[in-house]
Amino acid sequence: MYDPTRLAALVAVAEAGSITRAAERLGYTPPALSQQLAKLEREAGATLLVRSHRGTRLTGAGELLVARARRVLDEMERARHELAHLAGLSGGTLRVGTFQTAGIHLLPPVLSAFRRTYPDVELAVADYEPPAGVAAVAAGEVDLALTHTYEPAAPVAVPSSVSLEPVLVEELVLVTAPGHVLAGDSARLPLGELAGQPLISMAPNHPPRQGVEAALARAGATPAVLVETPVYALVCALVSAGLGVAVVPEMVARTAATPVGTRLLEPGDLRRTISVVHGTDETSPAADAFRALLRGTFERAGRHRPDN
Repeated sequence: MYDPTRLAALVAVAEAGSITRAAERLGYTPPALSQQLAKLEREAGATLLVRSHRGTRLTGAGELLVARARRVLDEMERARHELAHLAGLSGGTLRVGTFQTAGIHLLPPVLSAFRRTYPDVELAVADYEPPAGVAAVAAGEVDLALTHTYEPAAPVAVPSSVSLEPVLVEELVLVTAPGHVLAGDSARLPLGELAGQPLISMAPNHPPRQGVEAALARAGATPAVLVETPVYALVCALVSAGLGVAVVPEMVARTAATPVGTRLLEPGDLRRTISVVHGTDETSPAADAFRALLRGTFERAGRHRPDN
């Protein structure tokens, strides 16, 4: 039996004329979408697409399968709409809280998938710098929120009315200016090697990071620039300009807008955990459906690595 997600990917490519444009529409990266299409070709036992510098076109087998796929997907859409109505997902508003990094890099494909599946539910997104999202869910300001915690850190009390479900655990990595001597090796860098290094510090007004900053201070890193608010884009820009080094989440380093060098640290116990916060007892069908899509999106992307 063909996977409906892969059938939808094939239809999207047929309509967009290229894998890149289809990936943008679906919220995938082009390599991830190519993998889905390759699996569909193996399931079909036939070549479905021909790629060229001008785009992507369907083979005869691809055209046949797209025609059938559209009918299948239309029926599934009708079924989703009817089931959503029965489950109370045919209207109302889902209020989602997020912090900046997650809102830019993690949330859009989940919201896109939710909108495709439940088009009658209105979406509202608000910004909450952690841990403010926890309080917002507890106060009923939003239905759920993405938040984060760092390790090492002092334990933070969580209201009994909310629960935190980890969805992503990532290491903190060193970022440097391009060509910096510390970034020129693929081996993990012992934390002690940061002794004497000028550090772009985010500790002053960011309690979640203070345990991490304390660990860096014990290793001998010397604060050179204090960033008063936790804006990672600014931190990476200062690092790129050669004003110091910094330790940031892996996702931040990978998506930095300014060129930086990166290196894993030893030991790899400086980490950030991203969690979804939701009500412990009273949750809406829309919030439950969103959490399921959130888990599925991280699993498909190979980024679902919670270990707590």
